[in-house]
Amino acid sequence: MIKNTFFLPKVSVIIPIYNGEQDLPDLINCLQSQTYPKDQVEYLLVNNNSQDNTSEILQKATFESEKIGVNLQALNENNIQSSYAARNQGIRQATGEILAFTDADCRPLKTWVEELVKPFIDEKIGIVVGEIEALPGNTFLEKYAERNSILSQKFLLEHPFLPYGQTANLGIRRLIFTKIGLFRPYLTTGGDADICWRSQQQSDYKLTFAAKAIIRHRHRSTFKELRSQWERYGRSNLYLHELYGVDLMRNLTTKEVIYRFGRWLLKEIPRDTIKILQGKGSPIDLIKMPIDLFNFNARSNGQKTAKLSEKAQEIPEL
Repeated sequence: MIKNTFFLPKVSVIIPIYNGEQDLPDLINCLQSQTYPKDQVEYLLVNNNSQDNTSEILQKATFESEKIGVNLQALNENNIQSSYAARNQGIRQATGEILAFTDADCRPLKTWVEELVKPFIDEKIGIVVGEIEALPGNTFLEKYAERNSILSQKFLLEHPFLPYGQTANLGIRRLIFTKIGLFRPYLTTGGDADICWRSQQQSDYKLTFAAKAIIRHRHRSTFKELRSQWERYGRSNLYLHELYGVDLMRNLTTKEVIYRFGRWLLKEIPRDTIKILQGKGSPIDLIKMPIDLFNFNARSNGQKTAKLSEKAQEIPEL
């Protein structure tokens, strides 16, 4: 059943923070600039044992937000070092009917909350997945991620098991948590897929995509950060395999590496060079293949070395 066009539910935006001093000023500015009615949204920023100036920044932001009528609250999760545990703390304190999730290294556009909420006008919708774009970057790794839409949610909506969205841009009805429990607090990665899949398996709620609900993500700028990111994706593969039986990522063979490098040198570089000269390509295209292989190898290593802890099976109730 579709409700009327004046659908303005109370929203709780929940953001886990760990050592976020560099990201918080820009993030808070984005939250304060949201177009959603100020009296219908609260922003719950959960400090997860940060060792930098996060606490001080949050205290100041709470005071300054109050002066402009923005309900921004600083919470703490000090017992479990986990973004999912921090999100659970926010969920417990939330008063909204719709819970919206993003991360410290994200920059929501002004209409993000407004657009993320719109699909919930349909009572059958339980989860809304927003889009993730790249923040403009200066390094070639950031430009590579931007050009190839590395974190676009569209790819996750096509997952062969069930669609899901990353918690960097996700809206979930609070009622779902009362039915299926909270995030697994001891799961270190893959919790976004887990919560979306549990919802679809254990409730009648549907998942949909909101293309205009956009956040911009700060991509990795060094190979060390990039390796860590893709190793985490590999660990997620292993965890979801053990929890749901989804297929593991295949191993990359030496024969395939040799073939792909040969194809890159003999075919892709000449082809992309011509496109660049014609104004139809980007210099970033010339290095796409070796970065792709770097990411594949990091993801494979993460999958090989991961081990799902027994505590990761725990699902606390709301």
